[in-house]
Amino acid sequence: MRLFIATLIFAHSLAIALADEQPTKRPNVLLIVVDDLGYADLGCYGGKDIRSPNLDRLAKQGVRLTDFYASPVCSPTRASLITGRYPQRFGFDWVIRYNEKDRGLPVDGNSLPALMKKRGYATALYGKWHLGYKPEFAPNAHGFDDFFGFLAADLDYFAHTDANGDPGLFANIKLVEEKGYLTDLITDHALAFMKRQAGKPFFLEVAYNAPHWPWQSPDRPDDRRITKTYGPEIGTRETYRKIVERMDEGVGKLLAALDSAGIANDTLVIFFNDNGGERLSDNGPLFHGKYTLWEGGIGVPCIMRWPEVLPAGAVSHQPAIVMDVTASILSAAGAQVPTDLDGENILPILSGREKPHDRTFFWRLPRPDDQFGQKAVRRGKWKYIHDRDTDLLFDLVADRGERHNLAYEHPDIVRDLKQALAEWEKGLPPPAEVRPK
Repeated sequence: MRLFIATLIFAHSLAIALADEQPTKRPNVLLIVVDDLGYADLGCYGGKDIRSPNLDRLAKQGVRLTDFYASPVCSPTRASLITGRYPQRFGFDWVIRYNEKDRGLPVDGNSLPALMKKRGYATALYGKWHLGYKPEFAPNAHGFDDFFGFLAADLDYFAHTDANGDPGLFANIKLVEEKGYLTDLITDHALAFMKRQAGKPFFLEVAYNAPHWPWQSPDRPDDRRITKTYGPEIGTRETYRKIVERMDEGVGKLLAALDSAGIANDTLVIFFNDNGGERLSDNGPLFHGKYTLWEGGIGVPCIMRWPEVLPAGAVSHQPAIVMDVTASILSAAGAQVPTDLDGENILPILSGREKPHDRTFFWRLPRPDDQFGQKAVRRGKWKYIHDRDTDLLFDLVADRGERHNLAYEHPDIVRDLKQALAEWEKGLPPPAEVRPK
């Protein structure tokens, strides 16, 4: 009898413990992706001159990741998010250019939005796509019920024209005209979607173009410059600051909408940047920036909040990568998780239920002449970079700024990481010849 009672008590205690660890229902998902933000542009990442109260609050209410990685340019990162796999598997070593109208991410029915839709979620994307121009490559084809935004790399914040001067604002597959600052329009469409989905589960991606160029301040409606010319005359840090702050204001409105609807505790909110910051960004303490495989090119801010599961005010040094976002969202939703994903569900680690562990990540950034290409591997604390014709090795725990090359002290580690990189590349299509333009 005592054994029976003890067993009942243990079972009851176990049930309570499991209930404390597991959410009571599948969460809504609000995924916020921004463009070209610097690693240290937000207050919660050490920023000093840009006010980001809403993202800082998100970090205080959730988990801030210090070692989160993307690709060095935007199309590959977005391909990783939609597929949960390395972008090189789909030929995405570089961005889709304006003249590549026939290029895009193929549809296979297993994209992140498609799998969320199969799980019963309403799906929407508002903002930047940059994974193909044709309808067969567009957001709707990949499983988004609703899309408002643009298909190209950039868009004028006021005129809504692309770098060629062509109209570029779409509602699903139709060109549309709407007046307003693009950041605000993206926020407004996202808010309207959440209002329509009251009481129903949703997966919403808000892909701000901010703070990608053209650097146009929201308080300068007469400033409608968009140009392919890269130079200091295009923008200033002050203009950049205003762009980021308007984006943060939009994030605040989205979070307030969750609060007012009473669903903040039931919503997984994920924020990250698509690649390292560009010329007006602050990437400190990381070295270099966009278009490179140095930490400043691939190390980006990432914050996750889910009050039912994740602790508030936590900081995680667990290395993670964009494909982990895909795996984590699908797992949290109870959706089908493809077995061939390159990412993993990191929510158990961020929640404290599982211990952090070493990861291995690979990158490839080819150039027409391999002498000017870059490749990189991170395994545990070690980061190997092949830059031009030089092999470099860094201890990222002791030297996140990549200032002290240890390749000559640890040739065995360099050899092992180069071999791992070669094995990874064996399963990939050959890189296309790419160069920044």
